[in-house]
Amino acid sequence: MPDTKKTIKNKPFPRRLSVAPMLDWTDRHFRFLARQISRHALLYTEMVNAGAVVYGDADRFLLKNDCENPVALQLGGSDPALLAQAAAKAAAYGYDEINLNCGCPSPRVQKGAFGACLMNEVPLVADCLNAMQDAAPGCDITVKHRIGVDRQTEYHTLADFVGTLAGKTTCTTYIVHARNAWLDGLSPKENREVPPLKYDYVYRLKHEFPALEIILNGGVKTNAEAAAHLEYVDGVMIGRECYHNPMIMRDWDRLFYGDTHDPADYAELAGRLKDYAAAQLASGRGSILRHITRHCLGLMHGLNGARQWRRMLSEAELLKDNDPALILRAWEEVEKANASNPPSRPD
Repeated sequence: MPDTKKTIKNKPFPRRLSVAPMLDWTDRHFRFLARQISRHALLYTEMVNAGAVVYGDADRFLLKNDCENPVALQLGGSDPALLAQAAAKAAAYGYDEINLNCGCPSPRVQKGAFGACLMNEVPLVADCLNAMQDAAPGCDITVKHRIGVDRQTEYHTLADFVGTLAGKTTCTTYIVHARNAWLDGLSPKENREVPPLKYDYVYRLKHEFPALEIILNGGVKTNAEAAAHLEYVDGVMIGRECYHNPMIMRDWDRLFYGDTHDPADYAELAGRLKDYAAAQLASGRGSILRHITRHCLGLMHGLNGARQWRRMLSEAELLKDNDPALILRAWEEVEKANASNPPSRPD
């Protein structure tokens, strides 16, 4: 593969590494944890239906922590006017980016005529992106999509989709999940695993559209893999590995952003989580301790005592008192289990 020259300019923030939008997982509590580990990674919300933002409780869907930025809101929808209203609301909440989902294959999303099925409706996608940009001129409007849907396995399908949008909109950032989406016959989980990854399609896309920012997503599990992909694309998005093993993000600032700050250690993180939980419980917004601790279960991945940490932060009997100090007690168990080799750095 020929070397790719990066010619993108004037992007508001670097998307070298980002945490993928994941339904039920990347809520504001998980994003707080992620931001304590990496100062620079771009964080994404769960996908939020544009109608829920416009007609529902905006705070419920758009509220975020002050520390989160840079942070992107992912919207689902196919009505340009509705998406525009949702984008305007999101801009008022201080989101840096608003992303249109054109990659989710779930039946529920298909019923609403959005997600991956929008890849078959390119003029409509262009109308949606333009309406969002007009409504939120201060935000970066982006799109996340697959390399094709169903039996569209040829590269030109992907290139036509991106090329058409690049010509009809001001969108210059394309986040490409390097698998096809099967709209029938595979579950959402199978759609993340069964269709083969075709990273070469994403590399070729960047080579042929050097002025666009191309972000690769799908199947990346290690920082070494991310670094290898960055030889060919502008950024890498990682999903489930970040959730199940958050400390994979610990070296991102040093490796990918040139930041020489000392990364947070485990004890610091436990203390920050305890303080955060206390503030959230006192805020009166309806949070309970379980809402926060369920996102922290993978934090001690690979350490002695990790099982005890998970048990203590997920056991109903221990969580029922909503005592944030439980986080510190769970950490003390891990610390004791690693007394002979203090876990100041992950493996």
